[in-house]
Parts: sequence; C-alpha cells; structure tokens
Amino acid sequence: MGLLHHSRFLPDRFTTGIVLSVVLGLVLPCTGQVAGVFGGITNCAIFLLFFLYGAKLSRASVLEGILNWRLQSMVFFFTFIFFPLIIPLFRPAFEPLVGASLYMGLLYVACLPSTVQSSIAFTSVAAGNVPAAVCSASVSSLLGVFLTPMLVSILFSTDATAHADIGLDTIAKISYQILLPFFMGQFSQRWLRHWVHKRKELIRWNDQGTIWLVVYTSFSGATAQGYWTELDATHLGGLIFVCLVLLSITHACTYFSSKWLGFSREDCITIVFCGSKKSLAVGAPMMLAIFGAESNNLLLPLMIFHQVQLMTCAHLAKMWQPRTGKGH
Repeated sequence: MGLLHHSRFLPDRFTTGIVLSVVLGLVLPCTGQVAGVFGGITNCAIFLLFFLYGAKLSRASVLEGILNWRLQSMVFFFTFIFFPLIIPLFRPAFEPLVGASLYMGLLYVACLPSTVQSSIAFTSVAAGNVPAAVCSASVSSLLGVFLTPMLVSILFSTDATAHADIGLDTIAKISYQILLPFFMGQFSQRWLRHWVHKRKELIRWNDQGTIWLVVYTSFSGATAQGYWTELDATHLGGLIFVCLVLLSITHACTYFSSKWLGFSREDCITIVFCGSKKSLAVGAPMMLAIFGAESNNLLLPLMIFHQVQLMTCAHLAKMWQPRTGKGH
C-alpha cells in the first residue's frame, strides 16, 4: 500500500535516493582516484546485492512457480519475447522520437527481467494472485541473469552503432559479479535464511543503496565527459512519451490476452503487473558487466521506464482496488 500511496502524493525513499544520486552526479561528480574508489565500492555492493538475493530466494518458491506453468508462460512470453519483439518492430516510430543512442537504451530495457518488490506490492493492492506474483517475479529475475546477456547479444548484434561486448570476458564478469554471489547466497541459505528474513529493512537499504551508487557513478562519468551538453531535450521528452506508449500497449496486451485465454481475474492482474515491468535492480548492475560504467544512454531509458511503470501501475492498482470490496 505504501508504494501506491507514495506514487500518488510524494516520492518514496527509493525515488528520492535516485533523484539525489542524479543531482550529486551532476553537481559533485567523482573523478580521478575518487572515481576509482567509488567504482570499487559499487562492485562490492553489487556482489553483496546478489549474494543476499540468493540467500533470501527460496528454492521452494522457484519450484512452486514453475508448477504454475500457464501463468509463468504468459509472464515469460511478455517479459522475454514480447518486449524484445515489439521495440524493434516499432523502431521506425520510436527512434526519431528518442534518437539513435537512447533507442539502444530501450533495446536494453527490452532484455531485462521483471521486478520483484513492486510487482508483488501492486498485485497485493489490486487483490491479484499474490503467491503467483511472488513466484513469477522471483523466477523472472533468476532467469534474467542468464537470458538478459543472451538477448543483448541478439538484439545489439544487428546494429552497428551498439557497443555490447558479449565475449568470454563479459561472461566471466557476469559470472563473477552476479552468478557467483547468487549461488554463494543459495548455498549459505541453511545458515543465513532466518537472519535474512529478520532483517528485511536492512536488506532493502542495501538493494536501494546499490542502485544509488550505480546511478551516481554513471552520472558522474557522464558529467565528466560532457554527456549532458550533448543530450537533446526533445529526445528526453520523446523518451518519456515512448515509455508511456510502450507500457500502454503492454498493459492492454497482457490483460486482454490473459482474459481471452480464460485466466481468473486474480491471475490476469498478476500477469499484467509481472509481465509489463522491467527491473532497475537487476538492469543497472548488469549494465556495468556488459557495457561498462559509461553507458549513460542505457541507464537513462531504464530509469525513465522504471518511474513511468511505477506511476502507470499505481493507477491500475487504484482502479482495480475497489472491486475487491464487491465480492470479486
């Protein structure tokens, strides 16, 4: 409920932290040796983020989610197939609005998994199938660790202006920064599971703090290189518009296709919220492993899409919430 409340009136802590990170990156960018120190801290924070994610993700929830194969197939389709198809399909319309560089960022957004916390929160507010949302979002994030680099290699290999490096070095970096800590967390579950569940707020601070660090270091690098003086304001406005259009199309397709296939109202809501979202928490750290720290054309579309998806999903959750009081 807090997510919905904040999105209607005031920005929440996570959004406020992102805004402050952006402002600091613009006004007080880290350069030279300080930038190297922040880069090292950011890498350590990313390692810890995925270690704790592995420690808190129950293997039982993954298995339970897989068993609900119809719903999982719908979320998987929209997350990892629909998005990577529709953005290239609409390239003639999207690219003139956002520019070639920011369009690459939209392609990267298409490759990412669904969110976890906000998908579950909005599903709960709208009286959807919360257990299915927990399983679906968790499985999506886990699959994203493997599928996102694969999708990036496919989508970006068709464009000469893209600079994705999907070689053995990149696979090694992803394995070291993401897969290794995740599996270490899974292995240590028997000792850390209760500790992790008792310290959800501390872990939430770590999750959000990692993203703030990634945003700050990336925007600092952009400021130092003069990136913002080259950014066209009309392209930024076009990016916001494209994100709204993209989410409107996805929300309509997820809802009406799930209704047509005979899913219950609760499952339809879960498919809409889990199948239309993209994860900033996974996308920002993975961006560093695949593209390097200076990929501001990729980070900006991801940040804009993240905020737009929160606002649009908050509206949908509010719209669907009253129906729960009528016996639905």
